[in-house]
This record gives sequence, C-alpha cells and structure tokens, in this order.
Amino acid sequence: MSTYRPSLVIVGGGPRGTGLIERIAANAPELYAGEGLDIHLVDPHPPGAGRIWRQAQSPLLWMNSHAEDVTMFTDDTVDMAGPVTEGPTLHEWAGIDGRTFADRRIQGAYLRWVHERAVAALPPGVTVHHHPRRALRVEGPAEGRQQVWLEGRPRPLHADLVVLALGHLDAELDDQQSELAAHARAHGLIHLPPDFTADSDLSPLAPGEPVLVRGFGLAFIDLMVLLTEGRGGRYDQDTYVPSGREPVLYVGSRRGVPYHSKIGYDWTGERPPLPRFFGPAEVDGLLARPGGFDFRRDVWPLVEKELGFAHYHRLFTVHPERTGVAWSVFEEKYAAVDDPADRAALVAAAVPDPADRLDLAALDRPLEGVRYDSSEAFQDGLRRYVEADLDRRHDPAHSPDLAVFLGLLSVYGQLVRLGDVGPWWHGFFSYLASGPPGPRLRQLLALSRAGVLRFLGADMTVTAEGGVFRASSATVPGFTVEARALVEARLPEPTVERARDPLLRALHADGAAETPEGLLRVNPADGRLLDRDGRPHPRRFALGPYTDGRTPGAFTRPRTGGPAFRQNDATARAALAFLAALSGRAAA
Repeated sequence: MSTYRPSLVIVGGGPRGTGLIERIAANAPELYAGEGLDIHLVDPHPPGAGRIWRQAQSPLLWMNSHAEDVTMFTDDTVDMAGPVTEGPTLHEWAGIDGRTFADRRIQGAYLRWVHERAVAALPPGVTVHHHPRRALRVEGPAEGRQQVWLEGRPRPLHADLVVLALGHLDAELDDQQSELAAHARAHGLIHLPPDFTADSDLSPLAPGEPVLVRGFGLAFIDLMVLLTEGRGGRYDQDTYVPSGREPVLYVGSRRGVPYHSKIGYDWTGERPPLPRFFGPAEVDGLLARPGGFDFRRDVWPLVEKELGFAHYHRLFTVHPERTGVAWSVFEEKYAAVDDPADRAALVAAAVPDPADRLDLAALDRPLEGVRYDSSEAFQDGLRRYVEADLDRRHDPAHSPDLAVFLGLLSVYGQLVRLGDVGPWWHGFFSYLASGPPGPRLRQLLALSRAGVLRFLGADMTVTAEGGVFRASSATVPGFTVEARALVEARLPEPTVERARDPLLRALHADGAAETPEGLLRVNPADGRLLDRDGRPHPRRFALGPYTDGRTPGAFTRPRTGGPAFRQNDATARAALAFLAALSGRAAA
C-alpha cells in the first residue's frame, strides 16, 4: 500500500479560505477517494476570521450588513455543480435580532465557528494544519510538486496544489502618494496612506487640529468612529457630546457625498425576474467577440437596462398608482427600446414623477455641476442630502430602490465571468449597494452639527506646498482648507505589481498574467492562474479581490446566488479531481 499523501496548501485563512474548505468538505464524498490528504492553511491571523474580522480590533467597528443578510453557506440559488450544504446565517447562529448591525468581532466568532464546522466535516484521513506565518513565495515546475516558503521556516511546505485565498492586502505607495509622503517627511506633517483603518495608527491626529480626509466610503466611517466614540465622545440621541479629544475632520471625495445608506426595510411580494437583459446569453456574446469588449460601450448599456427593468418592474407592479400605463404595455415597449434617449422618453411618458424614475448618472454624481456660495451653505446642503437619503432608504414607498439592489447583485454575478471590467464598476456597486448602516449616517449628521466633521465637496483635490497640505473642491469655489495632517480613507488598490505581499510580487516576477488594472488573471472556469500566454497553471489557483474574478465579497446575503460560493465550489471540485487522480496514480 502506498504511503504517499497528497498535499494542498491554502494561503489565506479568512472567509475565502474557509469557504474553500467548506466546499472541499461538501464535494469530497463524491470526488475524493484517496487514502488521505493534508491541507496546509497558511495565515498569520486566526483561521476563519483572518485579518479583517479578527477579534483584536475595536468593538465599536460594525459590519455594514444586517445580521440576517450574512451567511457563509450555500443554498439552491447558487449555480454550482457541488451539493448544497445549508447552515445558519449570522443572526441565527449568534441568537441576535436579524436587523442588528453586529460588530466585527461577532462576525469573526461566526467565521471561526464556520471554519471549525467545515474542518469537522472533512472525510476521515483529511487533516488541516494551520501555519500562523506569512507565505513568501511559491516555486516549482508546472508538472511537479510546488514549494511554498514561509516566513521564519527554513524548509518549504511541499504541495501538489496551491490555492491563494488572500483578502485585502497592503500596497506600496503610488507616485502621488509617494510625493505626499515625501512632503510630510520633509516638513514634519502627518500622512496616513490607504490602509485598513483598524490597522492605522491614529494617535498622531491631535485633538482640535484640522485633518484632511480623502474618501467618503466605509473606510471613512471606521475612521470617523475611532476618532470620536473611540476617543470618549458619546451620542445623546441625535446630539454628539464631544470628549474634547477629537480632531476636526474635513472630508471630501470624487463624489463628495457618503455612500448610500443601507436599506432599512424588508422585501415583500414578487421579486423582479432577473436576469432579464443581462444574463448568461449576453455574457456569452460579449466573450465571443473577436476584438473583445469595452465596458462603457458594450457592457454598461446592458447593465443600465437591466437595473432599469428591476426598478420599473417593482414600481409598476407594487405602486401602479404612480404610473401612467399598465405594466404589460410598458414592459413590451421597454424590451424593444435600446437607445438611452428613447428609453428616457418612454419612462417620462409612463412615470409622471421624476422622483420615481431611475437616473443612474445622477445617483453616481449627485453634486455634478452643483455650486455653493460658501462652505457653511454647503454644510447645510449636504446635511439635507444625507437626511433625504436616510428617509428614502427607510421608506418602503421607495421599494424600487431595493429592487435595484437585487439587480446590482444579479449583474455582479454575471460580470464575474467577464473578468476585469475596470475599477469604476466596483466603486459604483459599493456606493449604491454596500454603504453604511443608517445609524452611522445619523451619527455623521450629529458630528456635522457639532462641528467635529466638515464637508469639503466633490472632486476634492489635495496639494502639498509651503509646509502644509491644502484641500479644495469645485463644489465650493474659492474655499481652501490647510492642515498638517492628511488621511487617505480607503483600502489600497488590489494590484499585484505594487502589493507588499512578497508572494504576489514573486508571482508577478515569475510571469503570472495580469490585467491592465494590475489584477491576477485566472481561468473563470476554476480559478487556475493564467500565464502571460493565457495558459492555466495546472497546480496553482487564486481566489479573491486581487484577481480578475473578484466578487462583491467572500460571504453574502442568503438566496442571492453568491458568486464567491460558485467560485469556491468550482475551485474545490477542480482541486479534488486533480488530487484524486494523483492519489490514484501514486497508489498504482
């Protein structure tokens, strides 16, 4: 009898690595009859939670999803070959109200439990070994075993297959950030580059001092929390009571507004029948184009029509009193119209109130062309904007907004097959569909009224000159703020070439293919790494935000198809089939 045991190395033990192990456990009874298998899980952080969801972070930091909208388990909406393995959502597991925005440490505990359950479900003879170290590089020929070198370990792990399941990673500074950092060093200023906010050292940001903040998404919300409640401030209903230790935050961004609030009501009634205008057939057509496709020219018109269909399906079927024709009549005409101007005319004739029409351009750039005479007038104007957004996102009379959210999820599931479609789409999706909890925006309003938070506007520019940082925005012409501190409130861009992770840099040097945006190219069928000639590596896979198969997240809300789950299943099945064949040859 052979004593050979195949070996699989998974680099990254967070939600993606955990999801992969869960799919290995689910598919192994069908695909793997080997005598044993060693799975080596490499991550310096705790398995399950990983870096982002680890216990060692402030309890003030929340998830940005309701607990009932978070699951790590598949269901029959996931388009995959493997079996469905059901399990509890976060709120069911934790025994908390489904509408709760749980703190990240609770999510970390849930992920740890999912990891332990997945490991326990593995067949006898399949063993998981956790290595709390960083992986430095992968070596080895395509036709032979791989060597995975770990930090502080003199000998490599030997692997028949390697799966990179890395999450958000640090990056070297780009040219602009390098210039800002150099100016800060030369003049004794504070410059905090893009980072995971929980890992940033915020102690140099002094009480009462102005701090320029570029970025108005979820990283900003974390920063806002840690510099206010995290320094002893508190909320008395809608009033913020300062501790006196807060800096004054001047925030701006490209859009100049915060991400849209999470929707605060439940879905009722019929869901829009998605996909309708952007589904597998349309994706097949785009992939078959000899000259490739352009996102704005070829993809976005299909996405725009799909999101409009979701919106108007809900409006016409649930709120017919706000429409001028029957849904059947409108649907037929809508399906036949492709020109955006003709579609806008059709909508204008059938939907009397402009507030009931879907205008994606206005949603994306709400301050486009808007000007204020003074900074104080803009503070009032943006507070009104946020208040209106909160009202709308918590009022089921505007439930077409939730239908658009479902449309966004459907679209994302299709776009994954197209690979790297550029950074704009991911930002737009996050801005509309993955914004902060409503309570966080109410806190933002309270901080604004207290003078702790000041809004700068859209298309914010930052210059470094004269020993300070200066920020301005076209929203308030002529208004400039000077500060000795600048925080870039966003995650680093997931590019391979600038990643600080030595393993990814080694892959870049070794000839792994990248997209023009700097993402690793992978085979969409199973996640195998592609070389620069488009050939899949038989023994190396990659899953995660630094690949062109990036998804909205490693976990998702129940019954929405979960593209990450589909990818995990495909990679697990490909890995098991390869290892089973290898084990069979070894036994022979």
